[in-house]
Amino acid sequence: MLVLGADTAVACGRRILPKAEDAETVRACLTLLSGRRHQVITAVAVAAPGHEIRTRIVVTAVAFRRLSATEIETYVQSREGEGKAGGYAIQGRAEVFVRRINGSYSNVVGLPLAETVSLLRDCGYGC
Repeated sequence: MLVLGADTAVACGRRILPKAEDAETVRACLTLLSGRRHQVITAVAVAAPGHEIRTRIVVTAVAFRRLSATEIETYVQSREGEGKAGGYAIQGRAEVFVRRINGSYSNVVGLPLAETVSLLRDCGYGC
């Protein structure tokens, strides 16, 4: 049996942002990220019969433009950021907050696809 696991964290400076479970946390995350750069870090692991566990860590740098209080509140009210690391979903409404991205877009979405496919191929699974 093949097992694939992944988890994503958002770091701003020395702070690891939470997975936003409510509106208050989404608001706090966006307020912190406004006008700043941050890193999205995902660890991916594959365990397959006959192979050692293989892992990759993918880091993507994201820069947000300055967000107005109205933009933050509108996003919070959409509830899109709830359940997301760092309180936002780049594949949704928050894409307009991004000034620059350096690295894997799919990593910011939640699963770095190129690296995941590479791990699967290393274990003999064609994609």
